[in-house]
Amino acid sequence: MTWRLRIKHRTGFRYENDVVASYNEARMTPVTNVFQTALEARVEVRPVTATARYWDYWGTQVYAFDVHVPHTELQVVATSVVETLETPPPHEGAPWEALADEGIRDKYVEWLAPTTRTTLDDELSQIANGFAKAQAPGETAMQICEFVHSQVEYVPGATEVHASVADVWHERKGVCQDIAHVAVSLLRGCGIPARYVSGYLHPVPDAVVGEPTAGESHAWVEWWDGGWTSYDPTNDIPVGERHVLVGRGRDYGDVPPLKGLYSGAGSSTLGVTVEVTRLA
Repeated sequence: MTWRLRIKHRTGFRYENDVVASYNEARMTPVTNVFQTALEARVEVRPVTATARYWDYWGTQVYAFDVHVPHTELQVVATSVVETLETPPPHEGAPWEALADEGIRDKYVEWLAPTTRTTLDDELSQIANGFAKAQAPGETAMQICEFVHSQVEYVPGATEVHASVADVWHERKGVCQDIAHVAVSLLRGCGIPARYVSGYLHPVPDAVVGEPTAGESHAWVEWWDGGWTSYDPTNDIPVGERHVLVGRGRDYGDVPPLKGLYSGAGSSTLGVTVEVTRLA
């Protein structure tokens, strides 16, 4: 089944005092690949300024822009229309011997190495070592995602954006970003190449065509066992037509929807809303 989705992602910063200048990057544009097609995509910035578009090292489309007039608010609105496909059929998985091959480990080294956010502590290392390798890597990967889903409760506001997997595991609470980080960490701890995926999710499986819905930025995982498999451990479902892919990276730090620096005194407050509408 094919879905056509319109996504309107509004985000921005409100500053305590006037900001003299700000320097920003937005990663909010869906990619086109064999599983989805971006039919329309635009990014609008207020205050109005010129934008430069490029593809970063990880294959994510980035809009970079500077604002050099005093401002107390920065608004970015990304609007896209995307056609998505249902979950692809499974591929033939590779055995553990293939994943242990030196050439494979070298090729996927960036998807095997821990990052600051995804470094396992002693308890999580023991858990990773406890997953049986007698079965195929893909089956182990599925068990890991199901395990993380059962152990970490989805609780908005339970963590902050820089939380490590150890922090999340200690609390057993987090958002999709945290749940994806824990799953990615355990997959890599078992020797399975894994990457963090950023995108959007329509929350209603039987969505009514034409009805706007409060959606969300979302995160899930992909692992390699002879081919890439996408899975959503937060909802414990395969990635399908309700998911829209924006970018992939080692962790959230490689694919934040909006990040930047500003020159000025005082703090800033981030605001985000996502509206998703099924068009067909």
